[in-house]
Amino acid sequence: MLKMMFPPSFVSQEEFNIFHTIDRLLYTLLVINLWRDPVESIRVIALWLWLERVGFKNVVQKILSLPYILINELADDAVACLNIINNNQLASLSEGIDIPLMQSLMEGDLSLQFFYENRLIAAQGIVRIVNEVCMRALRDIMQHAIERNAAQSLADSQRQQAMSQTLQPMVLPGLSQMGFSPGNVGLPWTQENEVPPDDRTMFVTFSKGYPVYEWEVREFFTRAYGDCIESLHMQEVLPDEQSLFARIVCHSASAIEVILNGMSKTKFTINGKHVWARKFEPKRLKPSPTAPPMNLPVSFGF
Repeated sequence: MLKMMFPPSFVSQEEFNIFHTIDRLLYTLLVINLWRDPVESIRVIALWLWLERVGFKNVVQKILSLPYILINELADDAVACLNIINNNQLASLSEGIDIPLMQSLMEGDLSLQFFYENRLIAAQGIVRIVNEVCMRALRDIMQHAIERNAAQSLADSQRQQAMSQTLQPMVLPGLSQMGFSPGNVGLPWTQENEVPPDDRTMFVTFSKGYPVYEWEVREFFTRAYGDCIESLHMQEVLPDEQSLFARIVCHSASAIEVILNGMSKTKFTINGKHVWARKFEPKRLKPSPTAPPMNLPVSFGF
């Protein structure tokens, strides 16, 4: 292997990047396609590489085989693990937070408890990987993402400023004498007749090896919370494969608040099978020919 044959100083940057091609591809997907935080994503990649070093096989390759929406969920799982490692506490466990998708992906026993018990070794290993691997292999992509995000933030700010100037409320003569002001005169373009579907959608995940079917999900939530489901979209998979996630569009956003009971993520048991639910958080996506398409069937390779 290239990294073992030569000291790092004797390996050119091009050779180093080639050796870490799939790591660079996954990092690009996180920060360019999914618009995740570039610095945080460096640590996420380092965590996954550390898992490979301690015996979990082909972590990066398995993650790359997944659709965007699951990769984003796995990145959220990784952040939860990093919080356990860095904060040196089990608050997430007491809050009922777990990492079901990461557990499904890995061969072997993996949980937040694992990261808590191995937090010192994990912290040292992750820092070393960040310094020796990630900052060298991913620095150019990180810089590009930071610059892109800054430019986008500036453009968004300028656009909002232009819109606020263009859409200034028009106050007709005499309205101020009648007790009306620009702050309390309703304008058609500021009114929302209905909440957008994304704002009243839940994202639910299932454990690999314990298939949950659409009728089970519908029946469970309808029995528990009444007629709350407007539509339900299971992950599209091949006939012999298992759906690992679904999106549930509720009739109202308040239904989600009731179902989650104020928690960021809640675990339910449907016919003896664990199901995790949270509010859906859509990400801005930028299509890339090198990134896996959204509708790829899931294949973990084991």
